[in-house]
Amino acid sequence: MDTLRKIDLNLLVTLEALITECNVTRAARRLHLSQPSVSVQLRKLREIFDDPLLISAAGGMQPTARAQATLVPLRTALAELSDVLRPPPTFDPSRDHGTWHVAAADYAQYSILMTCIERLRKTAPGIRIAVREAPHSRMVKLLDTGAIDLGLLALDTAPDRLHHRILFTERYVLVARRRHPQLKGKITLDTLSRLDYVVVSPEGGGFRGATDGALESLGYKRKVVLSVPHFLIVPQVVARTDLVAMLPSRLVTERSDRIRVIEPPIRIPPFEMAIVWHERTHADARQTWLREQVMQCAM
Repeated sequence: MDTLRKIDLNLLVTLEALITECNVTRAARRLHLSQPSVSVQLRKLREIFDDPLLISAAGGMQPTARAQATLVPLRTALAELSDVLRPPPTFDPSRDHGTWHVAAADYAQYSILMTCIERLRKTAPGIRIAVREAPHSRMVKLLDTGAIDLGLLALDTAPDRLHHRILFTERYVLVARRRHPQLKGKITLDTLSRLDYVVVSPEGGGFRGATDGALESLGYKRKVVLSVPHFLIVPQVVARTDLVAMLPSRLVTERSDRIRVIEPPIRIPPFEMAIVWHERTHADARQTWLREQVMQCAM
C-alpha cells in the first residue's frame, strides 16, 4: 500500500499499453495521449520498476523479462479495478433471490408488513424475508451492525444518524369488550379514570403510557393492572375480560367483531411511525426498491 500511495495509478494503464504494443507511438494512440506524454510516463515507470521495461530491438522494441512477468498480474489487477468502478447493475426484483432482514414490533408487523408481504410475493417471488422482533433500542444496534436492512419504529426513538421516512401518524383509541358494564353511557374523563387497563410495554414490566401523561395533565389518573410485552395479545385480553386498553387505531380497524373501538374524550399525543435505515445501504438500488415497497404499503 505504501508503494501505491507514491505512484499515479494511471501509469499502470500506460504500462499495460506499452508492453502490449511494444511501441510508444501505438501505445499513445491507444491511450489517446501524445507520444511525448507517453515517453515521459515510460521514464517514470522505468524509475519505479528500476528496469528499462522496453528495450530497442530489430523492428521496434521488446519487453524485458521483468515487463513480461508483470503483464498477466497487471491485466488482472486493472480488470478488477474496472469491476470496482463499474456502476451496479439495475435491480430487477423478479430475478432477485436474496434475503431481506427487517425489524419491527408486532404492531408494525400487523399494520404494515402483513400488507407488504402479499405485494412483495407478487413482485419479487424469489426473495426471502426475515422479520425480527426487537425493542427499539435493540433495533438501532441491529441497523448499526448491518444485521438488518431496515427497521419500523416510532420516529421519536430513532437517532439522527439514521435515515428515515415518516409513513403515517397514528392515533390512540379506547378498546373494550362489547357490553362492557362501565361503558354503557357517555364516555367521560371520570369514566376513563374508573376503568382497569392493560398496557403494552415492549421493553417489559412498564405500567405507564402516553395516556397517563394526558390524564394527569387534567388532574386524573387511571389504574393499570396488566402489562404485556406485545400488542397483538391485547385485543384478545380485552375481548375476554373487563380490562380496557388505549391502542393504536390501525391495530383494531378489523377487529370489531368482539370489541368496541371508542374515540376517547381526551387527546392523547399521537406518534409518527417511520421506516429507518443506515447510511451504509442508502444508495443501494436493491435496498431503495424495498423501502419504496414498504412506503407504498403503509399509505
